[in-house]
Amino acid sequence: MTDGTAPGTYRAGYFATRLAANANREPVWRHICAYLERWIPADADVLELGAGWCDFANLVRARSVTAVDLESVVVTAAASHVRAIVGDCTDLAELDDASFDVVFASNLLEHLERPQSDRLLAEAVRVLRPGGRLILLQPNFRLQPGRYFDDYTHVSIFTDQSLSDYLAAGGWQVEHVAARFLPLSMRSRGSSMAFLVPWYLRSPVKPWAGQMLLVARRPAGADA
Repeated sequence: MTDGTAPGTYRAGYFATRLAANANREPVWRHICAYLERWIPADADVLELGAGWCDFANLVRARSVTAVDLESVVVTAAASHVRAIVGDCTDLAELDDASFDVVFASNLLEHLERPQSDRLLAEAVRVLRPGGRLILLQPNFRLQPGRYFDDYTHVSIFTDQSLSDYLAAGGWQVEHVAARFLPLSMRSRGSSMAFLVPWYLRSPVKPWAGQMLLVARRPAGADA
């Protein structure tokens, strides 16, 4: 996603247009984090990759939270309790082996070419403790193919089936797949109706769904 001009920057204008600051995101993410707590122990050390505005990192309840993003906005967006790192999510050399219980990423893998996502997953395995979890929130191409490439930085296609298979082939133990989890985007006026999010997450009927949720355990025997 970089334009090659300087470290810590995305393609010119991306954060001002496609990913502009939006006060409506915080109440929405508060509900999402509450829902995800079933997979995130309160005493977990959590790492968010591609954290951006730190919507998840700032709100998730955990022992410690680290947020990594190539864009330097992660430093100013991070709450005081969040460790913010400007860096490449496919190279986590700054982080120790087996130092996290949960790795989370929202709307990230679709921005990466396959060799990059391979490296990201390998790094996730390295920094996760045995039994640690990977939680991915992703656009699901199968649900809204016509809008998938409205974001000009999307370069890879994933569906709930292909992402599950991709992880399983790498030894990840897929625990949970929700093909329909959230609407495709929070950029609409509907993002201001955060009070509807808990109902939406519980409802078996999910109109406008375009995002999927996948939870997987770190590959067993990865240290062998």
